[in-house]
Amino acid sequence: MDDSLGDGAETTPRELPHFITQQTRSTLINNILQHPDQLPSMYELEELNPSVSEATVYKHIQKLIDAGIVKEVSLDDDQRRQGYPWKFYGLTEVAREFLKTHNLLAAEETLQQIYDTISNKPEKMVKYENAPRPADT
Repeated sequence: MDDSLGDGAETTPRELPHFITQQTRSTLINNILQHPDQLPSMYELEELNPSVSEATVYKHIQKLIDAGIVKEVSLDDDQRRQGYPWKFYGLTEVAREFLKTHNLLAAEETLQQIYDTISNKPEKMVKYENAPRPADT
């Protein structure tokens, strides 16, 4: 039986706690959980992590995707609007189940409340936050 978490993933369930608790990856998972739709765009993830380079945010999101923890979802071509994001990042069902099993979703509501209190969001972030998202994720 394959213990990996998704296609091509090298992270096994036994390795997952260490993998997701690495500081940047843990922060990105929390960013996804706190987002109003739990589907932030790459720009939103970058804005929420100003002390981390854009390349580092991208690299860790890719690692999370490769491990089957995060999924990339896109708007269909006919739903895309110029000047708005069309790729978003959310947690997979495997990740949500793991987080739930280990009581790591307990702070989900609190994370969303904290996100709601961010008052100095750049205009572009507010625009992206309100962008259309895929309905089936």
